[in-house]
Amino acid sequence: MGDAVNVTGSVKKKTKKKRQPKGIKYFLKKSKSQKELLLMSVPFLIWLFIFKYLPLSGWLMAFQDYKPARGFQESEFVGFDQFTFLFQDQRFLEVMRNTLAMSMINLVLGFVMAITLAVLLNELRQVGFKRIVQTISYMPHFLSWVVVAGLVSSALSVDDGIINIMLMNLGIIDTPIMFLGVGEYFWGIIGASDVWKTVGWNSIIYLAAITMIDQEQYEAAEIDGATRLQRILYITLPGIKPVVVILMIMNIGYILESGFEAQYLLMNPMNMGYAENLDIFVLRYGIRQANFSLATAAGMFKTVISFIFLFGANKIAQKLGEARLF
Repeated sequence: MGDAVNVTGSVKKKTKKKRQPKGIKYFLKKSKSQKELLLMSVPFLIWLFIFKYLPLSGWLMAFQDYKPARGFQESEFVGFDQFTFLFQDQRFLEVMRNTLAMSMINLVLGFVMAITLAVLLNELRQVGFKRIVQTISYMPHFLSWVVVAGLVSSALSVDDGIINIMLMNLGIIDTPIMFLGVGEYFWGIIGASDVWKTVGWNSIIYLAAITMIDQEQYEAAEIDGATRLQRILYITLPGIKPVVVILMIMNIGYILESGFEAQYLLMNPMNMGYAENLDIFVLRYGIRQANFSLATAAGMFKTVISFIFLFGANKIAQKLGEARLF
């Protein structure tokens, strides 16, 4: 009996998988076999270092009463005073509210509409019509926000805006509404504009994910009598779930990036209380009021919070057993 145990133990030891080598030697070995890819990545790494990491030295301004004429060395060190002022400033709290609200609206609408469009396009059987719809849907992606803001302003105009004309003809309203003059409407306008501009382009990646699903699953489901809606619910959506989770994690990392051009171009004194976001706040203090320290503190706060959201979302996905970014 003891010999049998020993033999079994020795067999298990022999059949135990070898661990993959790690460390510097393994890295150098893989680098030799992939040196072309490494050389191709060098320009990107140089760009990343110059424009992303090198400017981080400017974060020192957030802890100083920075004056451009004095420079870093002669400017007075004030510690966390700039951050204290930020968190006590009522305007900054309103800006954070606007930023989070617009980001969440764009995030939810963007995901829902892009996935819906991708699924609907996948279900189309007429290839010609499918191509036309797909082309029309992603063409707005190539328009500048300057052009899009002009189109939105014209569509919402009080005098001859198509939205007011349509609502009045349908009997929904009696008099034209100044949409861009009512702050409560601004978040919805930004969300609708962002979806119109990006939904077609964002749906492309979901269409690519759908094409990777094994077609035999659809054939088997159709033989078993599954309806088209059931095939979408139980095959298509679960099939693209890993891609959705990865993109969700990446977008959560940009939760404080609610945009700049659209808000800046459509903002006016009447809707400013709902239109100003964190990027415009930084611009206003950093450029217009020359308060570089406060603007740097706000930008630093945004970066740190984005990192926390990114790593937090990735950790939650790992805990739930879903696909993760790293």
